[in-house]
Amino acid sequence: MSGEKAITASEELVKIPSRFSRARFAVRTLQFALDLGTLAAAFVLAYLLRFEFRLPQREVSDLLMQLPWVVLIQFATLAFFGTYSFIWRYVGFEEVKAFVYSAAVSAVPLLAFRLLLPEPMQSFRVPISVILIDTILAFAGILGLRVVRRGFYESQERRKRASQLPSADRKSCLVVGAGRAGSLAVREILGRGNMELDVKGFIDDDASKHGSVLHGFKILGGTEDLPRVVRELGIVQVVLAIAQISRADILRIIDICHKIPVKLRIIPGLYEILQGKVEVTRIRSVHMEDLLGREPVSLDEALLGQLLTGKIVGVTGAGGSIGSELARQVARFKPSKLLLLERAEFALFEIDRELRRSFPDVPLVPLVADVGDEALMRPLFAEYCPEVVLHAAAHKHVPMMEANPAEAITNNVFATRLLAQLSGECGVSVFVMISTDKAVRPTSVMGASKRVAELVIQDMARRYGTRFVAVRFGNVIGSAGSVVPIFREQIRRGGPVTVTHPDMRRYFMTIPEAAQLVLQAGAMGEGAEIFILDMGEPVRILDLAVAMITLTGLKPFEEMDIVFTGLRPGEKLHEELELFGEEIAKTRHPKIFTGKIASYSTEEIDAAIARLTELARHGQGDAIRIFLNSFLPEAKLGVRRESQEQILAAEELGGAGRVTPYS
Repeated sequence: MSGEKAITASEELVKIPSRFSRARFAVRTLQFALDLGTLAAAFVLAYLLRFEFRLPQREVSDLLMQLPWVVLIQFATLAFFGTYSFIWRYVGFEEVKAFVYSAAVSAVPLLAFRLLLPEPMQSFRVPISVILIDTILAFAGILGLRVVRRGFYESQERRKRASQLPSADRKSCLVVGAGRAGSLAVREILGRGNMELDVKGFIDDDASKHGSVLHGFKILGGTEDLPRVVRELGIVQVVLAIAQISRADILRIIDICHKIPVKLRIIPGLYEILQGKVEVTRIRSVHMEDLLGREPVSLDEALLGQLLTGKIVGVTGAGGSIGSELARQVARFKPSKLLLLERAEFALFEIDRELRRSFPDVPLVPLVADVGDEALMRPLFAEYCPEVVLHAAAHKHVPMMEANPAEAITNNVFATRLLAQLSGECGVSVFVMISTDKAVRPTSVMGASKRVAELVIQDMARRYGTRFVAVRFGNVIGSAGSVVPIFREQIRRGGPVTVTHPDMRRYFMTIPEAAQLVLQAGAMGEGAEIFILDMGEPVRILDLAVAMITLTGLKPFEEMDIVFTGLRPGEKLHEELELFGEEIAKTRHPKIFTGKIASYSTEEIDAAIARLTELARHGQGDAIRIFLNSFLPEAKLGVRRESQEQILAAEELGGAGRVTPYS
């Protein structure tokens, strides 16, 4: 009995596509018939217009003789330019161009026959005026049929979806931005009748657009008119739909909406849409990433393809914020194998599962591994033989590493050196290390450890044929342990929001932007370079806190406390990238620079590693700081006042004069 049910079910599954095929065949047949009828009617009407609806008998016979082959030529050109493969509910300018080409091409043989055929074949010579009138009427009619069909389809869809959401449940909204992004958003809203938004009009700061109409909605004024328009029309939501908007303009609009008050939402960024994370109509709340106001990254896809496609690529720290995004970006280029190295089991499980779902054709190898464990890493390199290594595994939290300097050195310096050695020995083509802006004139153990790691990478470039490069950039919005997730959690708990100093500024970029530029720099590198990413303008942390509180609908300092806690050990007020110094040179990519930073000799590096190994083994935190101050002329690491023995030891190393004490 169960077998009979299974057979019946399978038969039904076979019937479903066949029913769809029959329906599609019927629609296509009807379309052909309508087109042929329109082409024939246009030709007859062209003759009638040519002779002012008084056709001589001779012309009637010529018309009947010419009609079949004229219609056949026009129909063939429509098919040749692919007009029958278009999905007409999504038709745009590119599809309309196909009709223009079809019309022009179909007129060519008719004109040729008219001009070249001899007089005895008069019956096949269509008058030039008839050719011109017929071409215009025929293809306008064909296009008109499709416009009517699309309009009917969209009307039906809107009615069907609108029935699912009564108009009383819709929220009246204004769309800020009457450009391409705003047009696209409104068109999709209109096409999806089940959305909860009821568009009332546009707002745009371009005064030349005021009073104009877009998709049937009037452009009602600029952003300074928002309070008036919201009040007059009873607006509940404002939707921000501007493709390229600066951070200052977003903050200004947030402030306007907060004072009205009215809820502000935003359409997703282009990156989110292209990555398939959201739909155009998935209008969402404003995120901190939106406040960066940065232009999309342009990549040399061909160069990245040469670096990654068909290669065995290893990503360390693959479960972290940057490492996981690097893995996603690498997977787009279809490596022959993608090695995911991560010592946090659950983080590795999450990125492995995501990549298997998003890139099922990319072979993945998840490896639970501590990249500083030579006994584990050496056989892994021997087994998998990676061709490209992207080293994102590191300790990055400044105050945490101030409390654990030996671990900072072990993970950020020793593990980097081990991976670089293994890469050189195994013939890895490219090794890219993620560095930080905190390596510039470091005041923290974390920054100093990254600066030493950069020197190690430069040294390895002298020893092996591998192209070793380091990429230095600032803070990444949304990364684990960064300020934005901390602010979100503090706001969720009701405050207070803690800011170290009212004047603290940091460089920020989005995770996808950072990962893409890292790959681009890796593809460009020739060896021993330290690349520096253009981070744009620094952002005041207090402004971030105020904006995040405002986005929740609260007033900072009034309804949500902001508390200044003071600088923590190792922190700076302002980070540096040296983008405009003489030591920075441009590359062929507008957002990537290369730092001409002096390297150390191999003997100096080996001696420093030996000394740091000894100090880290014994967990001598202040001794590590003192040594880093002496080894790195630009470093200014703080040392506790009571560490007199270490300071005396530093005098022997020549670095006591630069020891910066702190309580």
